Amino acid sequence: MSELDKNFPLEATPQTEVATANTMLHPAVRKFLSLSMTRQMGLMLALAVSVAIGVAVVLWAQAPSYDLLYAGVAEKDATEILEALDKLNVKYKIDSATGAIMVPSGNGRDIKLKLAAQGLPRTSSLGYEILDKDNGFGASKSVENIRYQRALEGEIALTIQTIQNVKSAKVLLALPVQSVFVREHKKPSASVIVELYQGRALEKEQIESIVHLVASSVPMMEAGQVTVVDQKGRLLNSKESSEDMAQSSKQFEYKKDIEEHLRRRIENILAPLVGNDGMSAQISADVDFTVTEKTQEMFNPDLPALRSEQTQEENSNINKVQGVPGALSNQPPPTGVAPEVASGQEKQTNASNGMVSKNATRNFELDKTITHTRLATGALRRLSVAVVVDDKKSSLDGKTVQLSYSPEELNQLRELVKQAVGYDSSRGDQVTVSNVAFKVPEFMEVASEGFWQKAWFLDLIKVLVALMVAALLIFKVLRPAIATLIGIDENEAKLKALEEAQKQAEEIGGVVRFDETGKPIAVKVDEETGEVLGITSSVEDLLLLEAPQSYEKRLEYVQKLIDEDPKLVAQVIKVWLKDDG
Repeated sequence: MSELDKNFPLEATPQTEVATANTMLHPAVRKFLSLSMTRQMGLMLALAVSVAIGVAVVLWAQAPSYDLLYAGVAEKDATEILEALDKLNVKYKIDSATGAIMVPSGNGRDIKLKLAAQGLPRTSSLGYEILDKDNGFGASKSVENIRYQRALEGEIALTIQTIQNVKSAKVLLALPVQSVFVREHKKPSASVIVELYQGRALEKEQIESIVHLVASSVPMMEAGQVTVVDQKGRLLNSKESSEDMAQSSKQFEYKKDIEEHLRRRIENILAPLVGNDGMSAQISADVDFTVTEKTQEMFNPDLPALRSEQTQEENSNINKVQGVPGALSNQPPPTGVAPEVASGQEKQTNASNGMVSKNATRNFELDKTITHTRLATGALRRLSVAVVVDDKKSSLDGKTVQLSYSPEELNQLRELVKQAVGYDSSRGDQVTVSNVAFKVPEFMEVASEGFWQKAWFLDLIKVLVALMVAALLIFKVLRPAIATLIGIDENEAKLKALEEAQKQAEEIGGVVRFDETGKPIAVKVDEETGEVLGITSSVEDLLLLEAPQSYEKRLEYVQKLIDEDPKLVAQVIKVWLKDDG
């Protein structure tokens, strides 16, 4: 710097300050500032999106997984539950779509037990608790009846909710007002709406139990007046089902109970002999469900009995007038005339100027027997029994050998089965006992809960996914973007240095060569000999190989290089071989 520059320094301008600041920045930053505004915005947006995705994935991995605690609870109950969870220091979240309360996975059972100890959740359906409230002075009888009906409906609904597969229930009762002045009373009716759990259904027995439960809870209500509907509007009990169908169902159950009872008796008697797994029995029972009533009336003529007797006797003292009216008829009766006796049971007697008349009527009853017989239903008409026993297993020389039963042993087993089921040949019962080798079942491992079903496995997967996404963003987005900026800057610098070297080579009439560091340099070349001038080191000799020279001259240079620096030549040959490979 000259003396004038020291005494009178140049005045700093905004352009010089910016240039000075740019030289102090990182090459990547300088390259970023040199980009256009559109490219700068696009790059910043890409980096911001990548960082946001990475942060979101990390937060998602750190967030605990949640399980359902309660769903479909009333707002009042939900408020009390949330207050209780806050007191217990339990994290929770509420599903915005369904309003379900979620808690960290693995703690649902414990939290439910703690809430149950506090009486939560309190159901919105009230039973007889309504009657505990003060009615207030002046409440009418109709209001009391309505409150009682609501209490009864709620109590029945709570009872129905205890049935498996029923999530909630609502009962509507139609109780007509009864009057003593009406001869024909209207019967009460009920409608039941049940909400089932997802993917579950009520069995036929459960529907019948709900119908009879409601009918038994309301006075004078019949089962046919109860209607059960699910949350999808499907009618679960149809009134079209007649009593005959119900009777048929009971008959089938009765038949199945008989067969199961007899089958257990066979297993109890044969299990000690052949083993629990060494036999199989099936029974078909033919049961007569015909209802027969018989009335018989019988008479016994040999044993007559006097049922009633009536006797009549008349006496008269007036003489009997005889003859033809006239003078001759007043003659006295002749002497010696005997009295007349009437035939049959009637007798008339004349005695001392009088007449006696007797009449008797007797009714006799024969011995009669009337018998009314009703034959028992469900009589067993025929049995068919089939029993299969497996081969006997015995040990021979340390090996298990299967042996078949002999005919005598099968006959003994058959007699035992006959005695167990109450065999009756007059009914046509059939009992068959056969010996067949059972198929050996394949060994099946008991399915145990895998580690992938554990709660910690899901958290581990979330962490691994977060790490993979973060690594992908770093190595595939951020690093290439920064490397691109730096690489563009270096390439432009190399290109600029190459252009400067070419300009210098044109000025001196030489060529461009690269030194050991890869930097381009301009060297002179002798026009006559083609030798490169200005470089005397080993690099010069290597550069001469690329110059346009004769074969002898190039061979001389190679021999000279070998003598002076054989290691460098060996390294060059290795590079050549590597490039060729």
